[in-house]
Amino acid sequence: MAVTLRHIEVFRAVMMTGSVTDAAAMLNTSQPTISRELARFEHLIQMKLFERIRGRLRPTAHALQLFEEVQRAYFGLDRILDTAASLRQFEQGQLSIVCLPVFSQSLLPQTCRRFIERFPNVGVSIVPQESPLLEEWLSAQRYDFGLTEVGHAPQGTEATPLMTLDEICVLPEAHPLLAKAVLSPGDFEGQSFVSLSATDSYRQQIDQIFRNAGTARRMVVETHSAASVCSMVREGIGLAIVNPLTALDFSGNGVHLRRLSFSVPFSVNIVRPIHRPQSQLVELFGGELARQARQIETRLAALIGPR
Repeated sequence: MAVTLRHIEVFRAVMMTGSVTDAAAMLNTSQPTISRELARFEHLIQMKLFERIRGRLRPTAHALQLFEEVQRAYFGLDRILDTAASLRQFEQGQLSIVCLPVFSQSLLPQTCRRFIERFPNVGVSIVPQESPLLEEWLSAQRYDFGLTEVGHAPQGTEATPLMTLDEICVLPEAHPLLAKAVLSPGDFEGQSFVSLSATDSYRQQIDQIFRNAGTARRMVVETHSAASVCSMVREGIGLAIVNPLTALDFSGNGVHLRRLSFSVPFSVNIVRPIHRPQSQLVELFGGELARQARQIETRLAALIGPR
């Protein structure tokens, strides 16, 4: 016969209560059972654990030393159980997100605020990354989910649309075109224009639209990010066309928004690795993202009108 957890449990109960009778009550069993299991335990470990004096059990020095180890083991078990309970209640946990830089600046901050208010002990890790490395990391199952503008799902992932809006025009204070609610390609003729870099896919679409319309803009600055573009516009350098998330961040801060008569779609997609274990935290965060997307759509419609 080998030592079992039951023997340890009986020994611990006797040490804690000081008597066989009380130990039996603690473990919801009979006194003879406790006495029998305790005797077996002493026999198996070949060590006397208790002196029986006047009907009472007095632990030996060996028993006291052994009890210290048993208590440490039980404290470790209690920590495991507490951790499991915390995970059930989302008091602990970690959510890892990889996304395009624009989403780390203009979509996730508000979403994270509400999510952390609900689950204050959950850690959220956000890594901004450009394509195609972003999609490669998602395919490698390195993150819980990602946010991309790419409509198709990279290998080993599944993509779910979050929202689709249109690129919009941003203008500085007192710009003459603020008199118009909707701007067409011809309105940009000869206007000072701040543009994204030549390799940007939105820049390429916008340039093609103006080429097709025969409209010549005066290109004054090109820069790599929509936030940088809007900062240039705020300084009065020119007008620009950017994604609606960044435009909303700058709205009312020396930057005004106008809808375009033509469409340059801007899509946000949630990408989930299909081979990475999914936690309920991902679904809960996705719900917060959906609510944030609806608020963005409502706010944008109030500023520039419905699509």
